[in-house]
Amino acid sequence: MCEKHIVREGKKCYTILGRTERRVILLKRNAIQELADWKSSDERKPMVLKGARQVGKTWLMKEFGKNYYESYVYFNFDEEEELKSIFATNKNPYRIIDLLSMIAGKKIQAGETLIIFDEIQECPEALNTLKYFKEKANEYHIIAAGSLLGTLLAEPKSYPVGMVNLLAIYPLTFDEFLDATDPSLFAFYESIQKGQPIEEIFHNRLMDAYNSYLIIGGMPECVVSWVKYRDPARISRIQRELIEIYENDFSKHNGKVNSGRILMVFRSIVAQLAKPNEKFIYGAVREGARARDFEEAIEWLVSAGMLNRVYNVSRMEHPLAAFDKLDQFKLFVFDTGLLKHMAGIDNSAILLKASYQFKGPLTENYVLQQLCGQFEVAPRYFSDRHGEIDFVLQHGTEIIPVETKGGEDKSAPSFKNYVSECQPEHAIRFSKRGYRKDGGITNIPLYLVRKTKELL
Repeated sequence: MCEKHIVREGKKCYTILGRTERRVILLKRNAIQELADWKSSDERKPMVLKGARQVGKTWLMKEFGKNYYESYVYFNFDEEEELKSIFATNKNPYRIIDLLSMIAGKKIQAGETLIIFDEIQECPEALNTLKYFKEKANEYHIIAAGSLLGTLLAEPKSYPVGMVNLLAIYPLTFDEFLDATDPSLFAFYESIQKGQPIEEIFHNRLMDAYNSYLIIGGMPECVVSWVKYRDPARISRIQRELIEIYENDFSKHNGKVNSGRILMVFRSIVAQLAKPNEKFIYGAVREGARARDFEEAIEWLVSAGMLNRVYNVSRMEHPLAAFDKLDQFKLFVFDTGLLKHMAGIDNSAILLKASYQFKGPLTENYVLQQLCGQFEVAPRYFSDRHGEIDFVLQHGTEIIPVETKGGEDKSAPSFKNYVSECQPEHAIRFSKRGYRKDGGITNIPLYLVRKTKELL
């Protein structure tokens, strides 16, 4: 029988998700600290978590309530249909609190009780009510989330603009994965600082952990299963079931967007990334297709958190967004483990360090997944007739070129030429090489992508 306990260690918050005879399973999410900062902020508004289904939003909200409040009350709009009538007929937040207290069977105390609204996309009136809490009853702490909520937030009339805080929740990043699967190695990882040499024994262990992450990914169910059973077949089955769940969701939550086209775009991603330049081509989804046929489906998948979009820029200058080529972009899957499963890559190809066709795109997908949320401005890429820069980062006013390598390969000529000619303050190559400076290029091992900002 799986037991569940809470462990606190300084500012870190863990949940024991299960026990085996050998070890206790701990899962830590970095977003807990962001929620703790939100709780204490003078500018706090009702919080809305957005992200793909099954990335751990419900668990995170409950965990936060258990560890940072006297109590929490949980309301699920998908399971409790009668809740919707409360918000359909009431706009007064204090009246709503009284009714919710009666349903919960205990008094909701301002500042002491966390109010959790789950699957809030099933009740747009409740989402809209958050503005009344911000305006008239902000002493109550409210956090909300829902499956494919991003598609609802993409419609300005569907949520109170400027009246809520938004926090994107992603699958476990590599550091979270390492903490769950190898705490002692994670302790070393945490200690790595800018310019610090990394001994070969630790480099090799961390590279092994990176290879495992490519296979398992960051979906919480996959990580917990791996820690409990160490069974690759179980991981593959979970990933297959997750993809089936997502594809079923396309038809249930599509609204005005054609569900068939959403499915076609999603299933085309592997083939899109396998192309030499990886740029999204509408004709690869369906012969003769044009942008107007599938752009709504793409927007839906990006808003739902299922795909990450990276725009090409015409110039590598600050501010990057001013140079976006809106008709040229790449689409990546939000979890690298799921992309690996979708591409049908055999585990041996990754673990035996073999060269395989999809190695480059899988590595880029991983790097992008780790970069998401690190910088204020989302990553871009740059390409022209001379070549391509895999990613372009904006850090303050600084523009940083990034190259990704799935092995220990040398830099591409286009990247080396850019660094030589433009001499940027920082130029980064992510690869399986050790952490060191190579002329004007800083080589950062792939397992340290999550530390990019602090290593600059």
